[in-house]
Amino acid sequence: MKTLGTLLILAMCLISLHLNAQEQPELTVKDSIVKSSWIFTVGTNFVDDSGDEFGSLFDIEDSWNSVPYPSRISIGRYLKNGIGLEAIATYNKYKEGKVVDNQVVTEDIDYLGLDFKLSYDLNMILGETGFFDPYVGVGAGYTDANNQGRGTYNAILGFRTWFSEHWGLDFSSTGKWTMNTENSSNHIQHAVGVAYRFATEKGLSRKGEEKKALLDEIEKEQQRIQDSIAAQQRADEEARLLAERLQREKEAAELAAAEKAKRDAQEARRAKIRSDIESLGNVFFSLNSSYLTRKDKQVLDQLAQILKDNPSLIIKIEGHTDSRGSDHYNQWLSERRAKRTWDYIISKSISEDKVLNEGFGESKLKNECDDNTPCSEEKHSKNRRSEFVIQALD
Repeated sequence: MKTLGTLLILAMCLISLHLNAQEQPELTVKDSIVKSSWIFTVGTNFVDDSGDEFGSLFDIEDSWNSVPYPSRISIGRYLKNGIGLEAIATYNKYKEGKVVDNQVVTEDIDYLGLDFKLSYDLNMILGETGFFDPYVGVGAGYTDANNQGRGTYNAILGFRTWFSEHWGLDFSSTGKWTMNTENSSNHIQHAVGVAYRFATEKGLSRKGEEKKALLDEIEKEQQRIQDSIAAQQRADEEARLLAERLQREKEAAELAAAEKAKRDAQEARRAKIRSDIESLGNVFFSLNSSYLTRKDKQVLDQLAQILKDNPSLIIKIEGHTDSRGSDHYNQWLSERRAKRTWDYIISKSISEDKVLNEGFGESKLKNECDDNTPCSEEKHSKNRRSEFVIQALD
């Protein structure tokens, strides 16, 4: 069975190598185009307002007007669906001696225009034509020409040619039909300018999309082969992993048993230390006294030995009093008792950081013998003590 699986993997690998060895198309920069962008242009414009501009389109010498500096700017937003919205501002000057409205003007006259254009990218119909980007459009605007202001209906035909993703040239001709037919004439405005394209969003051209579809099919076939190889490899791997898992489970069970035995031994040691300290009991003091008796010192000697035998053990000595006397006095006395006990332990070569001490006054009575409860001396004596509390034990 294992030999059959190996042969299957080998066959799949050979098929995969054959597919990879075949020449396959690749997506390149030429397969992507700008789908949407902002376009800013700066250029110049030429106005033909001769009165017969639609009959003599190229009567440049007598009818076309221009200025020798940039006279046109525009900004527009162009969308993925081919629609473009653009605002255009132009300046020009009717020159003395040119024909305007079928008359020769006798002085220079300013021309001002502000237009808004709705355009459509013809590449959406023709298909991507590389660097050539033709468009048509309609619009409206306001023109002050020949000392006459008028609204206009506009029709535009133009194209852009791009040298890079961002830079190109824009050529257009706009027919402007006046809204005021009595006092003003129609005219044509030609324009050429440098175009800068920014905030671009790119996508695949039609050829790029076809190429990508082909690449997707090739990738799916290669993936199918790889999936078949991977399935056989997984089957072999699962068998190997099962054997390894069983071995790990066995080793883990043995390790867990050893760890449990170690923990049980450590817990038994801790329990014995706690029991040894508890069996020592407390150090008890006479009324108003903080002095240790010989019997007390014997208890503390045993405690010191326990501390020496267990380096990780840290204890706190808590000093207490009975309820007789003022709170302030009892607090002072409890601290003195705790300190006296601490001093003795330290004197037995015990490190100071292994033993803490704190006084609690009469705040932790062992019985009911508070300020309002009469008690025998024997009961009061149960509260005059130093206790040993374990703080840390590894």
